Amino acid sequence: MEHISQLTAEITDKAAYPDILVISRIFLPKEAVIGEYIYNRCLQDPERVIVLAASCSGDQVFDESQQFPVYRWYYPRYWRSGWVGSILKPLVNIVCSFVLAIKLYFRYHYRYIEWGHSYDFPSLLLLSYLLPIRFFIYLHGDDLFCTLHNPLLRSLFKLTLKRAEGIVCNSSYTRDYLRTALRLDTPTHVINPVIRPEKFGNNIGSPSSLDDLRVRMRQTYNIPEAAIVILSIGRLVKNKGFDRVIDNIPLLLTFGVDVHYIICGQGPSESNLKSLAHRLRVDKRVHFGGYVPERGLAGYYAACDIFAMLTLSDTKPNNMEGFGMVYLEASYFGKPIIAPRLGGVLDTVQHEENGILVNPNSGYEVFQAFNRLCKDQQLREQLGRKGKELAKQKTLHRSLYKSDL
Repeated sequence: MEHISQLTAEITDKAAYPDILVISRIFLPKEAVIGEYIYNRCLQDPERVIVLAASCSGDQVFDESQQFPVYRWYYPRYWRSGWVGSILKPLVNIVCSFVLAIKLYFRYHYRYIEWGHSYDFPSLLLLSYLLPIRFFIYLHGDDLFCTLHNPLLRSLFKLTLKRAEGIVCNSSYTRDYLRTALRLDTPTHVINPVIRPEKFGNNIGSPSSLDDLRVRMRQTYNIPEAAIVILSIGRLVKNKGFDRVIDNIPLLLTFGVDVHYIICGQGPSESNLKSLAHRLRVDKRVHFGGYVPERGLAGYYAACDIFAMLTLSDTKPNNMEGFGMVYLEASYFGKPIIAPRLGGVLDTVQHEENGILVNPNSGYEVFQAFNRLCKDQQLREQLGRKGKELAKQKTLHRSLYKSDL
């Protein structure tokens, strides 16, 4: 990591001709899905990018290992949680990103800015008037939803998007939501997130290592090898639909399926979900894994036979999911998926290709999907193989610059 005090130093060899400044208040893969998205973008063109981001825990070690220069603005430690930080951080983000972007311009003379999300966009708007640059802005879903529903910011945000060289949406759903909310002529591109295998650790390199992980994980939960394991990963909140999966466990047992369900995640609904499993007398078959770091997820994906998330809605304030990353991860590990027919899921799950799309409010439709996949191993394998193929497809961000080539 390079400190702002070093801005007058010579440009290092590893960043000889960088011409794209990537700005984000979130830049650490483990911090959030946005952090992972932006990091994967930077890895595609390490010789072209400079990163400017907010500080976070563990950033120094991470930044020093990168192939591109990373600059940070800093928060006092006591800001990283609590009400003081929640009030002052947005202002600090706007001011610091604005000032430091100008300083970096006089060092690198970059030609483009890629703004990592819609948060703190007033800084970008000001920079677009002051610097001779063109810019792209990324939209992920929740950030877009929050910005558009703030009447004070909406008009300024629309002006920012009009001045952009292009808008990059993480899914078709995010793009369509934007088009419905704002009628714009700005070129809009859909670039889905991609999988970075390294985040799962070094233990997923071969089928044999995944088989070992599968066996060990099932032994941890005393699950027989022949049993069908359903997996869900996410924050334990009501709209994620974990309860609908639990509701199906007794039905599947009645139809002769030896089934277990593993839930990874934490959240306010955990006690209710445990109570539901107890009332249905399937608490021995519903396993709560709690919070699992990314490096531990490979074992859970390996252990399962079906991945299921039955999200009910993604249009509530602060809860709009523009892209379902866990579905992409499940496909990467070759697991068939049961998912709702809505939102950003449709960019990841193709019906009868790598999974089955259902109406999560239709108990009959949901049960038929579970029953079908649980009893048909050939179908599970077929959907899983296709999922692996789809998970490897990606659009590179350099496609944004075709006119410059």
